[in-house]
Amino acid sequence: MDIQEYINSGILELYVYGALSEKESREVTRELKKYPEVKAEVEEIEEALMMLSKAVAPNNAEHLITTIKEKLTNVSPTPTRKIPVKRINWVTYSGWAASLLLLIGLFLFFNRTNNLRNQLSSARAQNAQMEQQIADAREDATNAKELLAVIRDKNVTRVQLAGQEVAPNAYASVYWNATENKAYIDAAELPTPPRGKVYQVWSLTMQPLTPTSIGLLEDFETDDNKVFSLENVNQSEAFGITLEPEGGSETPTMEQLYVLGTVAAP
Repeated sequence: MDIQEYINSGILELYVYGALSEKESREVTRELKKYPEVKAEVEEIEEALMMLSKAVAPNNAEHLITTIKEKLTNVSPTPTRKIPVKRINWVTYSGWAASLLLLIGLFLFFNRTNNLRNQLSSARAQNAQMEQQIADAREDATNAKELLAVIRDKNVTRVQLAGQEVAPNAYASVYWNATENKAYIDAAELPTPPRGKVYQVWSLTMQPLTPTSIGLLEDFETDDNKVFSLENVNQSEAFGITLEPEGGSETPTMEQLYVLGTVAAP
């Protein structure tokens, strides 16, 4: 093999830049081990590349071109130290400089691409958030329409529950549809229960006084409208709401009776 022709071919520069295929890189590695001249040339290219990398700002293309020309012609106006430069074919170094410019250009291109990709992801996230807000608004409108239909139903009885000793300012309403065995509890005027506590709703019959739990007002703090739908198959004569330990109780804690109200006689 003509060693000088191999060196002047430009393949060693591409090897240093990592631009060769895996197979081509292995072939160059074999030549490095066989020929000291090839190894010395690679080391010289690596040293020149390190000097250029230190001297050139990657985002200043004009300064990059000027610096490459100064390095290649060895006419730097204020050299800090002289770099031994081997006489090598100008076409080889021109290709080498062009490759360096190409690598920097690719870096800038991929950087801009990543920025655009991030902007696109952000726009998609904003669109998804907006779509969710629209869906929530539609759901709220649907729920409001259904609630109005419940309130206006001729089969619905409204029961007002007044505040008791433990919470005199508390207030709640029960919209009871005895035909459909549904009770809608409007608890917007109840205070937020403390951690570890939950409101429990009771259906009451008076003679004898018998309380029957019809459910818990769970997720009270996160429920925006504070209207809860519960099953009520009882022949209720009154409704009460107590504050109980999380999970509810088998019998109401009367010391924690927040609101109470009787069903008006038909």
